[in-house]
Amino acid sequence: MNDGDRLREAISAGIGTSDQAHAELLNSIVEVARAIFSARASSIQLFEEEADELVFEAVAGEGADTLVGQRFPAGAGVAGWVLAARQPLVIEDVAADPRFAREVAESTGYVPQGLMAVPLLLDDRALGVLEVLDRPERSKFSLAEMDLLGLFAEQAALALDLSLRARRAKALAAGGDDEVGAVASLAAALDALEGERKEAGVRLLNALEELLRA
Repeated sequence: MNDGDRLREAISAGIGTSDQAHAELLNSIVEVARAIFSARASSIQLFEEEADELVFEAVAGEGADTLVGQRFPAGAGVAGWVLAARQPLVIEDVAADPRFAREVAESTGYVPQGLMAVPLLLDDRALGVLEVLDRPERSKFSLAEMDLLGLFAEQAALALDLSLRARRAKALAAGGDDEVGAVASLAAALDALEGERKEAGVRLLNALEELLRA
């Protein structure tokens, strides 16, 4: 193994650890959301733009053992509507709502009766959807609860963005060129920065990208 290979291996290992930490954070968010709302299930679905699909990234409660990694068309069902509209949605009776895609729900093995869903937004990007399904008491969702779910969505969007950045950096590190591996290392290091230091790091990374393209 040459020095370049060792460098890329070390970078990949470091990014992998970061990616795992972000995944654990997403799992914590859905677990807490489920507990707070006494719901049967809660999930975070990631929007994969190239495939135009939503993918279950984290699940708590019903489907936790089987749903992670499952995917469906991004335009389908309530989650697809929330992603496209970039608006939260509360449905007390999904069977009576035309936006609900029963066949999609049945394919997951769990058909809810009621739900609330919010888009995961970061700047001008829609990263995915956070859903909370079926509260035992079947009481209507209040405005305060929607605001609380919005706070969960903000944290989930940040964690999802960091996870996506780590995955992209890992893919670059595995690409083969030492120059690319160096850029990937810088991208991974940015995850740990905050505030002005992160802004300065982003400017540096952008400058390096322009230099490599030239």
